[in-house]
Amino acid sequence: MLSAVFIYNQKGEVLISRLYRHDVKRSVADVFRVHVISSPASVVRSPVTTLGSTSFFHIRYDNLWLCAVAKNNASAAMVFEFLYRLLGLGVSYFGRFDEEAVKNNFVLIYELLDEILDFGYPQNMEVDTLKLYVTTESVRSRNVVEAPAPQSITMQATGATTWRRNDIVYKKNEAFVDVIESVNLILSAKGTVLRADVQGQIVMRSFLSGMPECKFGLNDKLVLDRDPASGSIVNRSGGVRVSGGAPPPRSLGTRAGGMGGVGDGESVEIADCQFHQCVRLGRFDTDRTISFIPPDGEFELMRYRTTENVNLPFKVLPVVRELGRSCVEYEVLIKSNFSAKLSATNMVVSIPTPPNATKCRIKVSGPGKAKYNPEENAIVWRISRFQGLQETSLTAVVDLAPMTKPTPWSRPPISLDFQVLMFTASGLLVRFLKVFERSNYQSVKWVRYMTKAGSYEIRI
Repeated sequence: MLSAVFIYNQKGEVLISRLYRHDVKRSVADVFRVHVISSPASVVRSPVTTLGSTSFFHIRYDNLWLCAVAKNNASAAMVFEFLYRLLGLGVSYFGRFDEEAVKNNFVLIYELLDEILDFGYPQNMEVDTLKLYVTTESVRSRNVVEAPAPQSITMQATGATTWRRNDIVYKKNEAFVDVIESVNLILSAKGTVLRADVQGQIVMRSFLSGMPECKFGLNDKLVLDRDPASGSIVNRSGGVRVSGGAPPPRSLGTRAGGMGGVGDGESVEIADCQFHQCVRLGRFDTDRTISFIPPDGEFELMRYRTTENVNLPFKVLPVVRELGRSCVEYEVLIKSNFSAKLSATNMVVSIPTPPNATKCRIKVSGPGKAKYNPEENAIVWRISRFQGLQETSLTAVVDLAPMTKPTPWSRPPISLDFQVLMFTASGLLVRFLKVFERSNYQSVKWVRYMTKAGSYEIRI
């Protein structure tokens, strides 16, 4: 597997060097610095560089380079998973992972590298487990009140659920679920949708005692074709309380109404899924039920992608006219397609202008303020709050300076950035979240939905 792991600063100086096998020498660190770090960015485009029989896998974070070296035909996916897990460990232990943090904690980093890799093979990399026995005084005071018994450490590190201890106790048992979606859109100048998809993630914060068994249900198309049953939902203070029981009330509305796109009985076709390691994949393959024992605290339960029946939160109708070489006229109309009970926040519309623009006369009919930003060659339109089922428009006249060598304007697309709470562009709905534990305690579950802009572009 891996022969060595190196951490460099942005100058190429080696901060951490750990060899696991005898098939490479320490001088291989200089090879990576010369051929990758010191090379121009246009030359090095791939995160995997193969020189002879040696492969270098690297990622960049802040002012650091994390590099793994392999001589054999290693799995690239597993190597990058290891590097990102190592990055997550650093952030969890030190709060931030940069050159200063590495220099101040290099002894602890070497201890972690000895624990998480054995002869180049990745081992247990769960943060909660590692903090039981690889720790500093500050980490110990924050995370371990009493020193755990050696046998409990062994069970935690080698047991079936390495991501969770069995002695966790909370006075109030709660579970918070965030469904976060990013909408990607490319719209042609004629209004044709060239690309529309949703990339989502479900983030869970678990504050549950003991070793609870959780069952999680979505309005997945395959599930609803087999089992029409669903859970009960109650809206309260921007969240949705979920429990097993009666079907959801019809007052939730349709995709574009009610709770603004949170589907009511509609099925969603999920293209692909990625799960946290706690999810029992065998159960999901047989009956599409997401069953798991959750880690303590916050974790990403799953990622998904949908490409069918995407409910676009905004419709943008731009009209751009070039009047000779002296000026450009803009008319941009934006309509919101979600429920009037909801609103978009922190909305920013970037309308590109020609590079030789000199002066802009802008008029906004509706919410928000707009101004010309010469550094970005764009009119930046900021709307702090945009209500659902409303529209707003902007008109502008941009004066152009004469050019000695006129070149045609490339017309970059209009881009949008926004956030809409309690709205899902895919229509995904958490149908139920059930918690089972031996002590049979009562738990409270909350679900929140949020849609934000990914790459939301309209060509002009």
